[in-house]
Amino acid sequence: MSGAVNNDQSSSASTNGVEDANLDAVRRQLQPAVLSLFGDDDVSNIPRPELALRIGNLLSNAVEQSGTKLTLLQRRKLVSALIDWLLQCEAMQPEERNEILEQLPDPQSGSISPPEGHPKGKATSHTPIIEAARNKVHPLVMERLDVSAASQLPREDLTRQIGEIVREIVLDEKLNLNSPEQQSIVDLMLDDMLGLGPLEPLLADESITDIMVNGPHQVYIERRGKLELADVRFQNDEHVLNIARRIVSQIGRRVDETTPLVDARLLDGSRVNIIIPPLAIDGPSISIRKFSKKGITLDVMQRQNNISAAMATVLKIASRSQLNILISGGTGSGKTTLLNAMSQLIDPGERIVTIEDAAELQLQQPHVVRLETRPPNLEGSGEITMRDLVKNALRMRPDRIILGEVRGSEAVDMLQAMNTGHDGSLGTIHANRPREALTRLENMIGMAGINLPARAVRTQIASALDMIVQVSRMRDGMRRITHVEEIVGMEGEIITTQNLFTYEFQGEGKDGLLLGNFKSSGLRPHFGPRAAYFGLDKPLLEAMG
Repeated sequence: MSGAVNNDQSSSASTNGVEDANLDAVRRQLQPAVLSLFGDDDVSNIPRPELALRIGNLLSNAVEQSGTKLTLLQRRKLVSALIDWLLQCEAMQPEERNEILEQLPDPQSGSISPPEGHPKGKATSHTPIIEAARNKVHPLVMERLDVSAASQLPREDLTRQIGEIVREIVLDEKLNLNSPEQQSIVDLMLDDMLGLGPLEPLLADESITDIMVNGPHQVYIERRGKLELADVRFQNDEHVLNIARRIVSQIGRRVDETTPLVDARLLDGSRVNIIIPPLAIDGPSISIRKFSKKGITLDVMQRQNNISAAMATVLKIASRSQLNILISGGTGSGKTTLLNAMSQLIDPGERIVTIEDAAELQLQQPHVVRLETRPPNLEGSGEITMRDLVKNALRMRPDRIILGEVRGSEAVDMLQAMNTGHDGSLGTIHANRPREALTRLENMIGMAGINLPARAVRTQIASALDMIVQVSRMRDGMRRITHVEEIVGMEGEIITTQNLFTYEFQGEGKDGLLLGNFKSSGLRPHFGPRAAYFGLDKPLLEAMG
């Protein structure tokens, strides 16, 4: 059999300790039921949010029957893993799929089967019919439900209780809803009560990288670098606001008229920005940069053609040689992803302090201290800024300091740290070109209120920074590293740099992807002696060609 699907490793939903085995067992037990659920459907043409909803219905039935306890994050992971597995199966030949089925457990052994009331167990998606039925059923459910007691119940118990109430209401009101449709209503209500409502299927879809809510009736997503309109809807502005409040309450923050602008994060690490009226004129807006569950390394980026093999080698050597590196790029260009990839090359024995507005870095080393800024309270006091945290980090004996984003006066303290023995520090900055990144850094030092001559400021930048890596999201949706530029020193009052690599655009292919080459300058890197100190000078020169 081909290695397209591995039942023990395909998209495994991992948690901690013994729960790994439980989740894997549920996933394996559900796989034959998932295939039965979709029957002869062309799965590749079904929108992923609809797949998430239909498989979510199946999962709800399964956990109710088996008594398995799942958190919201575990549920998302299982749904996402089953979607990925189903799509892999869809691409197989029939004989390969049959071979997969022979290896799966007997679905009857776990009493798991597709929802009743439909020939294939099809659950309807987020359709206007379901929405209308949910809007009618929801207030009636809330009248019969003890909300205070329900809030203390596990999701499985609450699912069972709401399901019973929904069935009673469907009979009382003589609503024409089958079992899958009733289950869809239950899931939508649970997502509103415990999760993030209409956003839940989007969060479970691993192909989506960004979610942008522009009010109740317009939700955009980014998939493979392209924006598209999603088919999910909120009921009204208040519904959006309720979800926004639930997000910020999880990390002890609030969003209201006195604090209408909030940066937050979800429990899985996804970054969230929320802005509401009066600042957002047309209603509350939520922007989510999803946390990637797949570890991105420089090797993965090379396979995806985000970077060339030689460029990846030079960046690995630069990180291992403890260069101070600034990653520059526009919004959504992949700066944090590249920062995560490069941070994986840091020695596990080093003490790392990360400083961010909203913690999203995914460092794998054992000795990491994560710091996060804090906004002011209602009285306007208690704010902890990036600059405060950088100053404090210097007292924590760090080997490396990593700034999620340099955007203000903390640039002064960061450069001082780089100049005082904290080699190998990393940071990101918003800029479209390497030279523009240097200009922005210079302007940020001016924001700190320090009156220094331009030459003195530039000298400090040139002595602190070793390299700027420019990353861009191009018009075909792919992120590419366009410049690897080394800071050499000063000539008069100008910071001198040299390009080690550049990306040269050549045209557009028939598939819509841009064509181009990652070109080496062939120059001897200025940090060659430093690489030699770490025994890496020979591979460095070979990579430069």
